[in-house]
Amino acid sequence: MSAYLADWLSLLVRWFHFVAGISWIGASFYFIWLDDSLQAPQDEEARRRGVFGDLWSVHGGGFYHSQKYLTGPKDKPLTQNLHWFKWEAYSTWLSGMAMLAIVYYANAGTFLIDTRVLSLTPALAIGISLGTIAAGWLIYDTLCRLLFSRPLLLGILVYALSVFAAWGLQHVFSGRAAYIQVGSILGTIMVANVFFVIIPGQRKMLAQIRAGQKPDTLPGRLGKIRSVHNTYLTLPVLFTMISNHYPMTYANGYGWLILALLGAAGVVVRYFFILSHRRRIVVALPMTAGILVAAAAFIAAPHLQPDSAAPTPSTPFARIAPVVRERCAVCHSIAPTRPGFASAPAGVLLDTPQEIQSNAQRIYAQAVATQAMPLGNVTGMTAKERAALGAWITQGAKI
Repeated sequence: MSAYLADWLSLLVRWFHFVAGISWIGASFYFIWLDDSLQAPQDEEARRRGVFGDLWSVHGGGFYHSQKYLTGPKDKPLTQNLHWFKWEAYSTWLSGMAMLAIVYYANAGTFLIDTRVLSLTPALAIGISLGTIAAGWLIYDTLCRLLFSRPLLLGILVYALSVFAAWGLQHVFSGRAAYIQVGSILGTIMVANVFFVIIPGQRKMLAQIRAGQKPDTLPGRLGKIRSVHNTYLTLPVLFTMISNHYPMTYANGYGWLILALLGAAGVVVRYFFILSHRRRIVVALPMTAGILVAAAAFIAAPHLQPDSAAPTPSTPFARIAPVVRERCAVCHSIAPTRPGFASAPAGVLLDTPQEIQSNAQRIYAQAVATQAMPLGNVTGMTAKERAALGAWITQGAKI
């Protein structure tokens, strides 16, 4: 019953995380588009009032007039009716950390640790996870403070930091967990930008404006830099969120490089859309992204052994049935016996010969080609057993 309740808790928190993320990303994308679409006001009166840029738009049966003031309107004080875009970010991060705890920390032996990579205790693995999340923010924030006036160099170093994190974490956790961990580091950087830099800077400027002082524009400029970083990190983070469904990306010795390539493709795609806001269509950008994705797919492709000239003896179903029962069906069963599983992952059942046969290609992809399953190899599937499974499947998966 506890595993069943844990599944419901995971469902509800994941759902909330998904909705909160849509709210945060939607607001972020909208304001980036709005900033890039603003035009200098033609009206002298608007310029006198301090309007930096404005835009007319239409949506949902109404017309909207957006105006941007760098330091607030000059003809009247800012009222209390001021909306702050922050809880979208905070709720996304809080629910994301809750998901990390529910899935990866509560079942660290299955989802976080892979003894083929490194033998860790659950407590140590969780400590490393939390420590690298905190370290990622501290290193990133230090780089931003030192290099805020050199944005290109800063961007290159942040990317290099992310690639290094992916490489290092692949040598600590399971491939699946390493990807999620990188996403957690980047997501924490994004929300910490909001909490520690963007919102405090806006509050400082607002207090100065309401006090009748000339506001210091530096906090606004620094906040803008962090906001731009956030929008470029969005697509790589979204990929890590869905990556657990695609073990061909992480379940190999080059998972860190594949993540680096796909992350770079996400940044390039985001840059393409940002330029399109300014009516600049640079076709080379999506082409570059396509090349990066193709390179990742090439690296991730399983390396098949050439056919032997000698005939391969037939592998009977009786040889692989115990392997599936002992290594796979402890989770993929109508009644899983593996602690922490109330139902079969992805609904894949391997209880009967017919179910095993119908899922043969899935078994090959997960247990033979990528060796992503069993998760963290918790059931101890051997190389000989994987080879037997692969032989049975390639020979027709007969029962």
